[in-house]
Amino acid sequence: MVSEKNRLLMLLALFSQVPSWQSAQAAEPVATVLDSVVIDASQDSTSAQLDSYSSAPSGTATKLNLSARETPQSVSTITRGQLDDFQLTSVTEALKYTPGITVEQVETDRTYFSARGFDINNFQYDGIGLPFANDSLAGDADTALFERIEVLRGANGLMSGIGNPSATVNFIRKRPTAQTQAKVELTAGSWDMRRVDGDVSGSLTESGNVRGRMVYANENKNAYLDRYAREKNVFLGVLEADLSDSSLFTIGHSLQKTDADSPMWGGLPLTYTNGQATDYSRSTSTASDWSYWNNQEQRTFAELTEDLGAGWQAKLSLTRVEQKSDGNLFYMYGTPDADTDLGLLSYPSLYHGTTSQNIADLYASGPFTLAGREHELVVGGSWSKSQQRDQSYYDQSAGTALPPLQDWNGNYPRPNYDGGEGQASFTDRQKSAYTVARFSLADSLKLITGARLMNVESEGSAYGENRSTEYNGRVVPYAGLVYDLDKDYSVYASYTEIFNPQSKQDQQGKRLEALQGENYEVGIKAALLDDRLDASLAMFQTKQDNLPEVAGLTGGTTYYRALQGIESQGWEMEVAGELLAGLQVSAGYTFVDITDSAGKHQRTYAPKHLVRSSSTYRLAQMPQLKVGASVSWQSEVHNGVAEQDSYALLNLMASYELDPSWTVAANLNNLTDQKYLTSLYWDQAYYGAPRNASMSVSWKY
Repeated sequence: MVSEKNRLLMLLALFSQVPSWQSAQAAEPVATVLDSVVIDASQDSTSAQLDSYSSAPSGTATKLNLSARETPQSVSTITRGQLDDFQLTSVTEALKYTPGITVEQVETDRTYFSARGFDINNFQYDGIGLPFANDSLAGDADTALFERIEVLRGANGLMSGIGNPSATVNFIRKRPTAQTQAKVELTAGSWDMRRVDGDVSGSLTESGNVRGRMVYANENKNAYLDRYAREKNVFLGVLEADLSDSSLFTIGHSLQKTDADSPMWGGLPLTYTNGQATDYSRSTSTASDWSYWNNQEQRTFAELTEDLGAGWQAKLSLTRVEQKSDGNLFYMYGTPDADTDLGLLSYPSLYHGTTSQNIADLYASGPFTLAGREHELVVGGSWSKSQQRDQSYYDQSAGTALPPLQDWNGNYPRPNYDGGEGQASFTDRQKSAYTVARFSLADSLKLITGARLMNVESEGSAYGENRSTEYNGRVVPYAGLVYDLDKDYSVYASYTEIFNPQSKQDQQGKRLEALQGENYEVGIKAALLDDRLDASLAMFQTKQDNLPEVAGLTGGTTYYRALQGIESQGWEMEVAGELLAGLQVSAGYTFVDITDSAGKHQRTYAPKHLVRSSSTYRLAQMPQLKVGASVSWQSEVHNGVAEQDSYALLNLMASYELDPSWTVAANLNNLTDQKYLTSLYWDQAYYGAPRNASMSVSWKY
């Protein structure tokens, strides 16, 4: 009889011969306790565990392993079950399902994100990361690599090194399991979408002291947009080894590669010269037939965790990130005439860009006794260096008059790029020390305090403008108080300062001054139904100076202005977990109002009212069948140029387990075929996808 070890080795060998194997793994995340090197690999494979929308304990806010109820800020979790149920194979799609998050798809292959009306630029992997070099996501990051995604709303300067009051998104990678498990999934959908996912994991030695996991995904599809097509390849390999009873070593590498043909650089014009709103077909694209935009990210990480005894643990994390972007792009600018649709002009550009990041983080955590009570302490430090190099080439044909957009077929002479060039080369460095303590003032009262001391330095230039800045000895404090009303309910309050060095530039190419301010939040949380359901209600207020606002677009490059005296306030409520037996729910409502020092509304492209809701139900009479629906609704928005009325999107799903190994599923998106603009973040935009569907079949071991 074949042993589990040999079974896994056979699977790994087969996996390596079939590179199109991949999977969006649906198993319950391995329970990894941050304050111990012991990993509990026991898996409960029941449907209830696989379906769960309940959050897991998280260290995103403070590096303390706290439940959502114990964290004095709003926290959301996108579980593996939710990702699989609604075929959320990209980060962009996953965050569209997250309470309080707005996804600004300004182009097909560049996306901005916001929460509480402000830009999100801090994305972490297992709690380690740096802000986006350009405050946006290039390409299409895939979710096949992750067990879950955690979103902490509000400022997080304590752990992220910056105090952006929007949110921190923390991707929790898949990790090796002690037990052998594997999954393969095939998906086909609208516009010739074809996807294969594969995931295999288990022990590589008889004793189980070495474990491995491999994930691979490939997606190839056309689109509802004219001429547009994209292919993604995704890989993750992770090895864990118990070096001793107290030492755990982990090393891993991931690759995400996105190749896009005829992508949109910029969007469609939103108004005619007479101020009338444009109304093009949803398939309309400004891309040329020769344009492309290829993006690649490689991320290598190593971790050493040591059990120091007496409940104390030390952890060293090293990360290397390499990003590369190559594009032969075509941009349209100008305002068309309402009668002739003429008035758009050409702007082609050839672009090469690289970003490299090195990050080191070392901390120790554990309990200590004071005044007869036990408390928790984290002490650590981090160092990072980010380098960006860009080169752009321009063509003398820029400014050529183009035909009406409704007649545009992408036919434009391939440029020679003999019209000049520009470049950017700059380096950002950050050194910091941080500490956080959780004091048990009473059995029902916990105080969390901490601070991060930072030195931030930037040097270099971007397209002829100096981007050098330096901030030394900056302290970002944090304080939170949690009081348990009873065994189910808690109230909380938190405060942190905001300090965020910016990479955004004004019209002259000069980097904006660091964003500074204060963030307050109070709320009530509940852990109900034997901790199967989390519920929360929060109110927040933020005051900021030097807030960036889009001021225009030149040659496909966005420039900004800094706003002063900005205040935002609002409230949000959320519920996540098992509401009834078999009924999983993740739902949230957010209201936010942003004004300047004169009381004028700002950032009106972000909706004041936002609803995110998704749920699935496994029928008691037929437990093999699961059905679900999601609803996203946002209020009207405008940007001074155009308006987008309020709209709702309705998606449906169903899956059926043929037997313990085989499952078939179907998803239907935008059921009502709603026509809408994806964003008003810029003064250009494009339309979201019409009604579309996909079907999948999966096998698991």
